[in-house]
Amino acid sequence: MTAADAEPGMVARAASAAPEADVRLAALPCLPFADDAFDAVVGNFVLNHVGRPREALREVRRVTRPGGRAAVTVWAVPPAAGQALLGRAVRAAGVVRPAHLPGLAAEDDFPRTEQGFAGLLGAAGLTDVACSTVTWDHRTTVEEWWSGAAAGVATIGRIVTSQDPVVVAEIKNHFESLCAEFTGPGGVLILPHAALMAHGRA
Repeated sequence: MTAADAEPGMVARAASAAPEADVRLAALPCLPFADDAFDAVVGNFVLNHVGRPREALREVRRVTRPGGRAAVTVWAVPPAAGQALLGRAVRAAGVVRPAHLPGLAAEDDFPRTEQGFAGLLGAAGLTDVACSTVTWDHRTTVEEWWSGAAAGVATIGRIVTSQDPVVVAEIKNHFESLCAEFTGPGGVLILPHAALMAHGRA
């Protein structure tokens, strides 16, 4: 098995958990692998974090041998209620996306729908493309879910951590209030999620 990640800590953790694997520090759209290197390539939510998803998918296609399969996932838009929780808290505090965190350029963006995501794979040169929506309830705690944003994880975390401490505290207060909608027995936070899973043949 071969894997790649852009975060050194994740590379170290993966290498420790699976010492038999070839784990590389690398990021799309520049993978350190030869053309047609793999029978199967999987990218789990990586396209949410690249500035040029179309270019990234062409790189996935490049390293997949002819006849091989590539499978990728992204979050669906509009997001499921659980995924929207942190964003709702940020908006309730009156916070807008900072200018230093621009979104994708129009030419790089695509509809986060089954049809839109399938079209992205087709444009990258994959054939026999299929896309479906996967839904589930993510179970966590209020403290655990907030900890990611507080540590700057993903775009929503970077928005939170770019605020001054008073605003961060206000966001957290709104977050804790909104969590009541999703709190189940024993204080477990039950957050509905939805993702798009697409695959195609190289």
